[in-house]
Amino acid sequence: MADRTTDRLLHALKAAGPQTAGTLAGRLGVTAVAVRQHLDGLAAQGLVAHEDRREGVGRPRRYWGLAAAGHARFPDNHAGLTVELLEAVSNVFGAAGIERLIAHREAATLASYRRRLAAVSTVAGKVRTLARLRTEEGYMAEWRRDADGSFMLIENHCPICVAARACQGLCRSELGIFAAVLGAVATVTRVEHVLAGARRCAYRIEPVAMGFDRRTRDGSRRSARPPARA
Repeated sequence: MADRTTDRLLHALKAAGPQTAGTLAGRLGVTAVAVRQHLDGLAAQGLVAHEDRREGVGRPRRYWGLAAAGHARFPDNHAGLTVELLEAVSNVFGAAGIERLIAHREAATLASYRRRLAAVSTVAGKVRTLARLRTEEGYMAEWRRDADGSFMLIENHCPICVAARACQGLCRSELGIFAAVLGAVATVTRVEHVLAGARRCAYRIEPVAMGFDRRTRDGSRRSARPPARA
């Protein structure tokens, strides 16, 4: 039982970031006392760490989050071997070889996603399906619809993080895949990025109404309707 609670605690911290013991207790359906005992044990193992934050008057609140060793408990898709292979491709074939490798991976991934999304007609359905596909690949993805009608696709884990640090074209490729698979129905902007120091990667997906408000390459907006004749 203790091991199961430990795994649930680690998963909750990975999925939602730093939280108080009380919040974790509510999320897991156990007592705050039990959560604190588990957190103390995890801290002794170097898996979690805490930060005291002052929020208004009164005593600071203690937030618990994953330490580096805690993040390492999640799968990384054989990161070491991947980095070695990327270095080998670069040494043997140069930068052009790396670009060809990224392009090949991008094409294969895009073809797979397009097959899985072929029967999905709405932007919401596409985002939901993308989140499911990314979760199957180890990204612990979730999605939501915001009040302004846009969507957020959030990836709480990056199983290729080590490889992406060695070859940042992999991240550029993934952003391009999302844009390509959604096509003209939405624009995609990365708003959080692990390689930039964020806890997770997150993408804002904005539906594009037909004939209205398309986004240009430089991020500005233009009307898709032709100007009225004088």
